[in-house]
Amino acid sequence: MLEAINLDCVRGKRRLFHSLSFELEAGASLFVRGQNGSGKTSLLRILAGLTPPSAGTVRWKGNSLQKQADEWRRGLCYYGHLLGLKDDLTAAENLVYATALANKPISHAAVLEALHQSGLQGREHLPVRTLSQGQKRRASLARLLLHRRPLWILDEPLTALDDEATQWVLRMISDHLRDGGIVVWTSHLDMPLSGATRTLRINL
Repeated sequence: MLEAINLDCVRGKRRLFHSLSFELEAGASLFVRGQNGSGKTSLLRILAGLTPPSAGTVRWKGNSLQKQADEWRRGLCYYGHLLGLKDDLTAAENLVYATALANKPISHAAVLEALHQSGLQGREHLPVRTLSQGQKRRASLARLLLHRRPLWILDEPLTALDDEATQWVLRMISDHLRDGGIVVWTSHLDMPLSGATRTLRINL
């Protein structure tokens, strides 16, 4: 279970949100909506343990993040605004590098399969700098298929994707929830998933 308890977020002299609370159990997702600057990214960074809240607590499996930092990192896949790709490496090399950094080395065949599912078949061995922005995002998102972590926190994963790639990402999220995972995500598109999905709207 992921719990947010009375979270406050203040940036400078502006309060972005106050006393925000929710609980998510296995198989549930939270779709975060709000205008630009409303605090969506700040909330996701707090949940990922990257930014401390101004007040309140985040708990994973009943314990605060501070008390289980190592276990927390092993259970989390955070996808932020930056793609986390090295332009001089190929898409395949980037995924191998990412899984090695996460201490989850994986076979080359598994990497290629993830890139094929992302729609990058035939482009796996091209330098990332030669790919379009949408193709780069596909390559970055393909790591979700490899890390196999229970909690996904995804900040605008659908940005720059065409309809086909958007549907691929939504299928990945649906499959992850069906397997008992938890997803917290944002999107500029108003398309929350059906099923065990909640919407949280943050207003300025």
